[in-house]
Amino acid sequence: MLAQEDIEQIEKLVENIIARQPEKLNANVRYELDLRERTVRVEEELKHQRDLMIQGFEAMEKRFEQVEKRFEQIDKRFEQVEKRFEQIDKRFEQVDKRFEEMRKDMNTGFIEMNRRLDRFMYWTLGLVVSATMVIINLN
Repeated sequence: MLAQEDIEQIEKLVENIIARQPEKLNANVRYELDLRERTVRVEEELKHQRDLMIQGFEAMEKRFEQVEKRFEQIDKRFEQVEKRFEQIDKRFEQVDKRFEEMRKDMNTGFIEMNRRLDRFMYWTLGLVVSATMVIINLN
């Protein structure tokens, strides 16, 4: 059998091994707790990032709606400008008609004036010829 000293030495060795064992177990438990804590922090940060992204998308959606409203306003403005151009075109057509009417009236007036001048010249020629004949006959 074993001597008392050997048994005591074996007990010391076993006690040392047992004393070291909880540290390894505690180290594993601490490592797992650290991993879990880190995982929780990462999950929280990812949730925060997701919330920020959702807020960013909502802000972009609002901005797109504002831009769309602005384009609608611009379209309405272009329609108004187009209507004004149509009105101006109608006014030009009216002015063109008036000028055409004035041209016709002026042509008619010139033709009438020309006819009157022709009559006047015929009468004047007739009077001059008659007066000349009367003067020649009196002498």
